[in-house]
Amino acid sequence: MAATPLELARTAAMAADDKKATDIVAIDLSGESDVCDYFVICTVANKPQADAVLDAVEEKVRLNCNEKPLSVEGRAGSNWTLLDYGAVVVHVFRPEARDYFRLESLWGDAPRVDLGLEGAAQPE
Repeated sequence: MAATPLELARTAAMAADDKKATDIVAIDLSGESDVCDYFVICTVANKPQADAVLDAVEEKVRLNCNEKPLSVEGRAGSNWTLLDYGAVVVHVFRPEARDYFRLESLWGDAPRVDLGLEGAAQPE
């Protein structure tokens, strides 16, 4: 049985948390966007950590949700990498790119998902 978009988002967030990503946020876009149902956004300190987070997300989602990303954008040395699972898009940012693009601000009216993770962003 296929995982729901919420289950996939939570799985991706847990995988990022396992690799010590910080300021992890899941945004419920199901009532806001036709593009996807959830954004999962996290911050990493450097390229090795980004690679570890991306690998962990792909593995955990594949094993637990039986899903592979439809596409991966920006992996090679980028400050922002995106894993597109269709209903869920995972954004892995370096701090400067996250500050610049401010996706949370763009979707400021969309509800946040309570992840209950150590690395989750604090509510504002």
